[in-house]
Amino acid sequence: MNELSHIDFIISIATAMMAGVIIGLERQMKNKNAGLKTNALVAVGAAIYVNISYTYMGVNYVDMSRIISQIVVGVGFLGAGVIMKKEKSVSGLATAASIWCSASLGCLAALNMYVELISATFLILFINLIFGYLNRYIYNRNSGAG
Repeated sequence: MNELSHIDFIISIATAMMAGVIIGLERQMKNKNAGLKTNALVAVGAAIYVNISYTYMGVNYVDMSRIISQIVVGVGFLGAGVIMKKEKSVSGLATAASIWCSASLGCLAALNMYVELISATFLILFINLIFGYLNRYIYNRNSGAG
């Protein structure tokens, strides 16, 4: 069995937290149900689980990638909790997707894929900021034309 150094563990969960905070801050500023704390915790939790899987690296009949697949499944339940349906409209889908993305950022941090982590964090932030405004513009334009 392999052991992850304490420093590597701390660096991975700290970078996961920072990425989750960046995504969560944007959600918090928009007064969404799942904001700063939720996204940071999801990213850190995912990083912890991936770090745990390093303990089993090289053990026969152990597939470390199963941890990541279970993170995806587990985070799906969290995402479902922020999706609300009112009459003919559904809200919370972007927040649910942000939670899902925060989990992936935690996985990247734990896998020491820091360039990918930074790139993905800012791409997710860009999508939430820019496409959020574009989405509202299109929605308002279509609602007024109806």
